[in-house]
Amino acid sequence: MGHRLSKIYTRTGDEGTTGLGDGSRTAKDSLRIHALGDVDELNSIIGLLLVEELPEATRTMLTDVQHDLFDLGGELSIPGMTLLADDGVGRLERELDAMNDTLDPLKEFILPGGTRAAALTHMTRAVCRRAERSIVSLSTAEKVRESPRHYLNRLSDLLFVLSRFLNRAAGRSDVMWQKGRNAAK
Repeated sequence: MGHRLSKIYTRTGDEGTTGLGDGSRTAKDSLRIHALGDVDELNSIIGLLLVEELPEATRTMLTDVQHDLFDLGGELSIPGMTLLADDGVGRLERELDAMNDTLDPLKEFILPGGTRAAALTHMTRAVCRRAERSIVSLSTAEKVRESPRHYLNRLSDLLFVLSRFLNRAAGRSDVMWQKGRNAAK
């Protein structure tokens, strides 16, 4: 690893730019920095989810995801660099399939909720979708590998299934959407 942070503030960003990992500078409101920030927020909210009581296998899986997201952030920070492992999408798919196989088929839309852990997982999924959209936006302006976008797309699917899995593990049901529930009677 290159330089370690020994001094946290540098004042180099006071004028609205920030340094990338390759030494170049970009505006703090650039598409790249938006994407990087959204991936960082996603990683942080997974950290919040990890504070909850979770099955150990889930805890391990989410910690692995955090490491993947740090690699993904590194790719965003160093244009042209490949850090996210290519097998990440397949690993997420295997986890997703294993969890989903334990659940009843979903016949209706569900609302975010149930247990606190499941609700936090839904929030994490929503942040993941935003990070994915940010990378899509970035890829319209700059070259970005497809793998990070695929990874986030699959991760959001996994988080949806994980929310259901966590509700079931806690003995709770999914919160079913009731079409027209508040329609005038």
